[in-house]
Amino acid sequence: MALMIVEACTACDACEPVCPNEAIKAGDPMYIIDPFKCTECVGADDEPQCVLACPDEAIIPNPEFVESEDDLQAKYDALN
Repeated sequence: MALMIVEACTACDACEPVCPNEAIKAGDPMYIIDPFKCTECVGADDEPQCVLACPDEAIIPNPEFVESEDDLQAKYDALN
């Protein structure tokens, strides 16, 4: 499942630099996560780095992009 950033985002820039897939970009007024690049850090780390970095708890699972861990690994492999 890809992640998404919700309205609690304060655009602090903590999440963007930690994303191994460059899936996070500045939006207006908050950051956005490209669900086609987000692997929840499967393949790169043990847990989503953006969630760990976010001081606002503004990153949650995206219910529109439900994927298995195998799907996320395949997406990571294709991106990298």
